[in-house]
Amino acid sequence: MKRILIIGPFPDPISGVSLANKVVKNVLDTSNEYKTTIVNTSYPYFDEHVGKFSIKKLLFFLKTNSSFFKIFNADIVYITPGQTFFGIVKYSVFILLSKLLRKELIIHVHGNYLGYCYSQLKGIKRKMFYALVSQFSKGIVLSKLLRNNLTPFLDEDKIYELPNFAEDYLLKDENNKLLTNNDKLQIVFLSNLMLEKGILVLLDALKYLEDQNIRYEARIAGNIDTTIEKEILDNIKNLKNTSYIGVVKGNEKKDLLSWSNTFILPTYYKMEGQPISILEALATENLIITTAHAGILDIITNKEHGFLVEKRNVESLQVVLTELSNNLTLVHSIRRKNKEYFKNNFTINQFKSRIIKILNA
Repeated sequence: MKRILIIGPFPDPISGVSLANKVVKNVLDTSNEYKTTIVNTSYPYFDEHVGKFSIKKLLFFLKTNSSFFKIFNADIVYITPGQTFFGIVKYSVFILLSKLLRKELIIHVHGNYLGYCYSQLKGIKRKMFYALVSQFSKGIVLSKLLRNNLTPFLDEDKIYELPNFAEDYLLKDENNKLLTNNDKLQIVFLSNLMLEKGILVLLDALKYLEDQNIRYEARIAGNIDTTIEKEILDNIKNLKNTSYIGVVKGNEKKDLLSWSNTFILPTYYKMEGQPISILEALATENLIITTAHAGILDIITNKEHGFLVEKRNVESLQVVLTELSNNLTLVHSIRRKNKEYFKNNFTINQFKSRIIKILNA
């Protein structure tokens, strides 16, 4: 049984990366091939400025680095770092010690910003960034479109594609999809409420629906970035048919996604990879409205799984929502097919077999 040390964020707070790391630990622990330990690097305070340096963050990660001794008892060191200069450098103790001890070193990149960040660096920062990332023996990205994040550092045959997943409990009692979501658009936004996730674009589009007397109901869920919290909550208060329900987990999340028929994520988030929330919406039989951003095009096809709208464009979203409100038959036709699409591609069992295959390669 191989010993694998997982270094990266774990819930809480919940993010795509922290949830993915939790599931990686769970599937490996049940594989009979691996025994896991972790170093949790999750920064306990949520804000939109991912990768931005601060003294508070520096002190937190200096404390995290005190767990370096766990490397000695590992055969494999699996790291899910950030995608900025600071996001890589803060893992340097773990990377360099793992290399010194000749451990197998695996990087899993959950986004599409790492390669761009490297391209913008100059001088000593660029050299440090390259020196650290090139130490890894294997690299994992979420999909084909994201491979170029690691090609400056690793050979092509050392880069593997591992699609994201949604948890199995979302499929349980799947035949009990609530019947209340058949006569109007029932919309859900489930993500961190950040500017770049497109929350204000969505709220402006919902205001348009109300101004046009178009029937809908929307529920918004997720952590709110404190820098725009007042603006978001004020906008929601001005909408008669939209409510903010806070952070949802477990069965609360399942109930929310079972209630809705339309999932919207108009993201242009610079760190975006392949949002797990989109896969969760597929699993719970929702039509998807999102953008052609990062690795989303590898999992969502326009007019097949839903609709792609233009980034930062309220009118583009308004047009799609108006058309769908007049064609609910299309909404239900697409969303019912999405559940089968999910089951054929993005279950936990499929994720488990893929990651073990990569680890054993």
